[in-house]
Amino acid sequence: MDFILYKLILVGVVFGVTLFVAAYSTYAERKVAAFLQDRIGPDRAGPFGILQPLADGLKFIYKEEIIPVVSNRFLFVLGPCIAMMTAMMAGVLIPWGNTLIYGDNVYSLQIADLNVGILYVFGVVSIGVYGIMIGGWASNNKFSLLGAIRASAQMISYEIAMGLSIIALVLVTGTLSLGEISAQQAGGVGGEWHFWNVVYQPLGFLIFIICAFAECNRTPFDLPECETELIGGYHTEYSSMKLGFYLFAEYINMFVSSAVISTLYFGGYNFPFMNDLGLDHNTISIIGTLVLITKVCFFIFFFMWIRWTIPRFRYDQLMNLGWKVLIPLSIFNIFVTGLVMLLKHGNFHW
Repeated sequence: MDFILYKLILVGVVFGVTLFVAAYSTYAERKVAAFLQDRIGPDRAGPFGILQPLADGLKFIYKEEIIPVVSNRFLFVLGPCIAMMTAMMAGVLIPWGNTLIYGDNVYSLQIADLNVGILYVFGVVSIGVYGIMIGGWASNNKFSLLGAIRASAQMISYEIAMGLSIIALVLVTGTLSLGEISAQQAGGVGGEWHFWNVVYQPLGFLIFIICAFAECNRTPFDLPECETELIGGYHTEYSSMKLGFYLFAEYINMFVSSAVISTLYFGGYNFPFMNDLGLDHNTISIIGTLVLITKVCFFIFFFMWIRWTIPRFRYDQLMNLGWKVLIPLSIFNIFVTGLVMLLKHGNFHW
């Protein structure tokens, strides 16, 4: 009973933190844009504009909700629900910290540690495509449909390269569990692994983060929402909180992507010399959680920095990059990784 209660509390905390970070990512986006463009940014709602996300949320809630007469009403409502739900589901696999010890009980800061954790994340991400496609088609708007087709083609194309980049990482780590991958970067069994995975897989990390930009529809890969061609893209006909769900799902995906990148390639909750501080286990675990959140915040800032620095691709350039550059590079990375593993160990990790 205590175990179930703890898991429910952990689910609630992760759910709340995810929504909080996604909400204030909208505020951070504006402030980062203002900083890079030598502006002030939001400063009216509360001190330094800190209440701006609350004002935006209330605005979405109280806006008139319009459903086009010619739309498919059920699917029109279902689209943003799927986008939001799939965005929230991936966070349950992230190891947000090491274990906490209370008396004789050991509590993990990971909601679920599946032995196929990476496959689960990819499965959930792939379902998110349906939310976009259904929303664009159900609107019965040609611009929305074109935006949905673009988004679907883009996400499916870049998922291939992302999946191939992960294969090389699995060769190195020998596991699909996010918990084990994170734990290995603290030293591993027998102290074999002393560095974060980005040291062993720099090309894989580069491919993965580029694909993460495309999966989140972030600049320079925001072609599905290219306002000069498609108005607002797949959510053109949406208003009120349905539009808010689509926009919010993008920021949740950005948060989860940053957490996955931090876990797979940058040590997760591990940090240098964590075992040499002489602190007790629980204190190290809490510091590790704060370190992971710091890494996630850095990558969120990186997403925003790129958005306001690099112009978007043309659609043919976007597809050429995915199919003709990233996929061949991913396959090349798998062969090089496998060759190095064979030469070094005479066999693969497992």
